[in-house]
Amino acid sequence: MVNRRNFLAAAAAATGAAQAADELAIQGGKPVRETPLHARFFGPLYYDEKERQQLNEVVETGRPFRWYGPGNQPPMKVLTFEQEFAARMQSRYALAVTSGTAALQTAVAALGIGPGDEVILPAWTWHSCFNAVVLAGALPVFAEIDESFNIDPEDIESKITPQTKLIMAVHLQGNPADLDRILPIARKHGIRVMEDCAQSVGASYKGRPVGSYGDIAIYSLQLNKTISAGEGGAVVTNDPLLFERASRFHDLGGLRPPHEKELGRGKAGWFIGSQFRLNEFSGGVLLAQLRKLDRIVADVRANGARVYEGIRDLPGIRLRRLPDPAGELASAVFLGFDSKARRDRFMAMMKAENVPVGPPGGSVILPTQPHIENKVTVHPAWPSFTSERGRAIQYGAACCPRTIDILSRFAGPSLDPKMTRRDTDDIVAAIRKVYPRV
Repeated sequence: MVNRRNFLAAAAAATGAAQAADELAIQGGKPVRETPLHARFFGPLYYDEKERQQLNEVVETGRPFRWYGPGNQPPMKVLTFEQEFAARMQSRYALAVTSGTAALQTAVAALGIGPGDEVILPAWTWHSCFNAVVLAGALPVFAEIDESFNIDPEDIESKITPQTKLIMAVHLQGNPADLDRILPIARKHGIRVMEDCAQSVGASYKGRPVGSYGDIAIYSLQLNKTISAGEGGAVVTNDPLLFERASRFHDLGGLRPPHEKELGRGKAGWFIGSQFRLNEFSGGVLLAQLRKLDRIVADVRANGARVYEGIRDLPGIRLRRLPDPAGELASAVFLGFDSKARRDRFMAMMKAENVPVGPPGGSVILPTQPHIENKVTVHPAWPSFTSERGRAIQYGAACCPRTIDILSRFAGPSLDPKMTRRDTDDIVAAIRKVYPRV
């Protein structure tokens, strides 16, 4: 039998142990983890004999150039990747290129965007979006983001002018943009839509892959992306003329026989192009990676689901807005706060628990970059900013105050598809321990 004195002593000891375990690490308590947890790059986590086999086959045949080489059989890695990528993204055509940046420039050229045209894009995205517009001689016009961290549909219409030719719907950090609201605005004004899926390869929107809704879409296959050959990109479209123009632009203005055969017959004719051809080594690795995409996406979504489920009941919790929760990649789970100071305190406390969190990443607030605010281009006479409209438009913090505010108040853990259940349990435990104290 346990007498009253022993019972009270045991209860007091248990209470003390619980309080010690619950004491914040930043205040001297025991952290949730002994060593810091960090998310890793997705694609390389799944490298195995499949990628090695693809590379070996290119070495053995001696045909690393995508269009021709020694022997009777033409190289097929890049072409096969294009065919399978188009099918996976539910698009008629796909074109492989050397990077996501090359894909953006190719898509802009395919659409015929040029001097005098305006392109609306989110104030928070990657440099390549802005650069592709400027390099075409056109004028970037920034719209605010909302708490999805994607372009705010409510801010698009006020930015439209008679010169607006394109809206960039960028699906940032694995979260699809609100296409149900963006597409009707574009159709109402007769404006094209480009989906930038660079950070959301494998995500979906209302049951279809991102990239299958707009006039044209681009993907990045760089190290930070869902699947990767270190570098690479792709363009998809259902429009044969856009595909032909993209194919020509990516290869000096000509149209190679395999793409001409796919189109039936070219209609655009030669024009000045660039050189963004993908090689067979990269094509082979991407082919092997593409065949693992569904598994990678399922794995990271499973980890994200465990974190969401573990924290959803926290009183007052505020999460990033998800236009389609089922379609999100769940590569990061972001919590919102009412001030930057509280957000920063949350980040410091989580770091002490060895479960570091960070603010939204992978992009920059473009209008606040000094070279953008000052309109620095490759040549002083570059056409983007020499027109009356180009000179009049103003960048800087004043054109995106809401974007700056939103990004200053969110933070969360990044996830990778091979995190263990213990890893996700630790993320949940740390958030449940820290969030109520913030």
